[in-house]
Amino acid sequence: MPVTLQLPQALAPDAGGNRTVVIELEQGSSLGDLLQQVRHRHPALVRRICDETGEIRRFVNVYVGDAESRTMQGMRTPVPSDAVVMVVGSVAGG
Repeated sequence: MPVTLQLPQALAPDAGGNRTVVIELEQGSSLGDLLQQVRHRHPALVRRICDETGEIRRFVNVYVGDAESRTMQGMRTPVPSDAVVMVVGSVAGG
C-alpha cells in the first residue's frame, strides 16, 4: 500500500531534494515501520526526524492524516492505506 511522506523544505535535501517521498508498506504497518523503510532510502532524513533512541525528536511533529502522532500511539500509530504522513517542525517564539 502506498503512503506519502510530506516534508518541509528544510528536510528536502536529506530526501534527495524531494519534499514528497512515496513508500510502499504492508497493510497494518505503523509509523515506526514507515520510518524504518524511509531509513533504508534516506538515512540522513530519519536522523533529522528521530533522536538516538529512535523516538520522534521533541521539536518535530509528525501527523498521520489529521492527527499528531504523539496524541495517538507514537511510533506504534497505525498508518492506513493511501495515508499522507506529514513532518512539521515545531514553531516557537515569543
